[in-house]
Parts: sequence; C-alpha cells; structure tokens
Amino acid sequence: MKRFLPLIVLLCGFVAAVLLILTGPVVEPRASQSIPPLVRVTSIELGVHQFSVKTHGSVVPRTESELVPEVDGRVIRISQALAAGGFFSADEVLLEIDPLDYEVALEQARAGLARAESDLFNEQKNHKRQEDLVNQASISASELDNSLNRVAIAKATIREVRARLARAERDLARTKIVAPFEGRVRTERVDIGQFVKRGESIGSIYAVDFAEVRLPVHANDLAYLELPISKAGAALMPKAEVVLTAEFAGVMHEWRGNVVRTEGELDPATRMVHVVARVADPYDASDGLAPLAVGLFVDALIRGKAVDDVSVLPRSALRGDDRVLIVDDNDQLRFRSVRVLRLANDNVYVGGGLSQGERVVISPMQSTTEGLKVRVAPSEQNDAGTQGLAES
Repeated sequence: MKRFLPLIVLLCGFVAAVLLILTGPVVEPRASQSIPPLVRVTSIELGVHQFSVKTHGSVVPRTESELVPEVDGRVIRISQALAAGGFFSADEVLLEIDPLDYEVALEQARAGLARAESDLFNEQKNHKRQEDLVNQASISASELDNSLNRVAIAKATIREVRARLARAERDLARTKIVAPFEGRVRTERVDIGQFVKRGESIGSIYAVDFAEVRLPVHANDLAYLELPISKAGAALMPKAEVVLTAEFAGVMHEWRGNVVRTEGELDPATRMVHVVARVADPYDASDGLAPLAVGLFVDALIRGKAVDDVSVLPRSALRGDDRVLIVDDNDQLRFRSVRVLRLANDNVYVGGGLSQGERVVISPMQSTTEGLKVRVAPSEQNDAGTQGLAES
C-alpha cells in the first residue's frame, strides 16, 4: 500500500485541477481602451506688468576736481578737512598760501594807478593850454598834435596799470584755495611749509550732493525701458526709477535713485549701452541708511515700461517660438499663437493671444496633435508644478 501512496496523491491532485478548470469563471474578451494623458495646466491671469532690467555697477562721484593752486608760494595754513576722507562745506577755505608778496604787488599796482591817473590829469591840462595857444596863433598845430598824443598815451597807461591791478587782486585772492562745492577729500599731497607751484596738483576732491552709478544695459533690454537715446528724445527722457542694493557692514541696504542720462553709444564688443543713475544725498544717514560710498559695488534694478493685459507663464508652456497648448472646455488640446513680449528668469511674458481664465498646458509633451483628449491634473498639483517652475 505504501508503494502506491505517491501515485494516489498525484491522481488526487490531477482530479482537483480538472475540477477547478471546469468550475472556474469564464473570461469574456473586451476591447482595449486608450487612457488620455495627464497634463498640468495653469490658468491665465491678465494684468498690468511693469518690466524691469537687472544690472550692476560701481558708485562714482557726480563731480570730481583736482586741487590746483593758481599762484606760487609757501603754505601757511591747511584746513582740518583737507585730509583723505575729510568732509568740507562749500566756500570753505581749504588751504592758504603766504600772501605777503602778493600784497606788495597789489600796493605797487595801486601806486602805479595813482601815478598814471596823475600823469593823465597833467597831460589833459597841458593839452587844454595848447588848444588855447593854437587859437591865439602862438604855437603850431604840430605841437597841439603832440600834446594830444601824450594824452592818448596817458590813457593807455591807465588801462595797462588797471589790468595789472586787477591781476594783483586776483593773485592775492588766489592765495586762498576755496572749496567750490560741498564734498569730500579723496587724496591730498600737501603740508604746512611746503612750497607749491602754480598748476601743480596737490589733491583731489569730489562732490557729495549726488552719487552716480554707470550701469551697462544690453541693447535688447532697451525695448523694455523708457530710455530714449536720440538727440530729440534725450531732453524729454523720463527719469526711470532705479533701486540699488548692496551689502555694507554685513547688512543689506537699499537706495533709490533715477536714471538721468544715457551715454547713447553701443559697445560693439558687448552690445551694451551704459546708462547713468543718480542718487541724491548719498551720505545722508538720517534714517539709519548706510552711506552710498564712492567705489561701492551695487546691484541695480531699473524699473521699465508698464504694459496692460500681460500674462506670465513658465517657460515650459512655450511650444516653439510663439505657440502654446490650450485645454478647451472639452478637455481637448488646441494650439494657439501668442505674442511673446519677453523671455526672462524662466518665465514667458505674453502680451496677446490669450484670454482671462484659459488653461495653458505647462507639462512637457514629446508629441501631440490638435484635438487630443487629455486629463487635467488637480489644481493643487498644477499650483505646485507652476510654483516649482517659477522658482527654478
């Protein structure tokens, strides 16, 4: 009996399998169904968009001058402000040269003028007498001409002496070097007792009423800024707002200014046009703002044109150069040509071709056809995808 036990087990298994097959469910064949692809969309919101251009540059003074004495002499006094980094007021005396020689020259010029005026007075009196004698036929006409010539020479001498007097007065005034504006000292190269010469630079100063930043702007970005570079438009150029940011003393600071001019020359190598932004009172710290120091490197945001009915889409929504995919009310795909205003920061700025509330596909799709049925992902997924694309 034990010999036939394996055979009995196999036979029972075979019988059970036959029974399962005979009593199992009947499979009915069905036609295959295509599943529409799942896409993410974003809803169109039209509104006013103000374009802007990011750039950077270094702060430079609006006005910078070299301190140059106009007379020779020895320095007898220097203002405490005349030191590197020192601030000074307008019309403040920065340096004084020994005026003794120029005071002497001025007195000599005054004495010469007095002598010339006396000579003219005497010659005029003598000429008057000569005229009377000619009328009396006591002297010849040639002697009268000589008298008139001497009067003319005396008048010319007075003009010459007055010119010398004016020059002596100017030279004496120039012994004091006066600040032409409120500003700051960049460098100084002079000390008390030093002999300075006319025309020799002894330092450099710059104004602090305004600071300027020279900002490069790509030629293509000029389309988004109101910065006319023509001769006719320069006079009426609107003052575009500029926001400058930089880190100073470990803290980020912000300054606001305006574009005051454009250089109007295109660099053939970089295709850049330089515009100049100006900030008033760069060293004003009344509101706790850090000074906009000369030489500071800053990032700049230039406010541009404001355009109505603009929609902002992620770059993934653009198909080709100027087409997008729309999901219609029947959840079918439709190609749509749009007017692309700008591509920047992974975004597409569309100025025409879309309506409020339309759904634009932002999912990458390898191939598609007009009228293809799709499934739209839930709004939460769409928002997350749009946000992720915008932040990338």
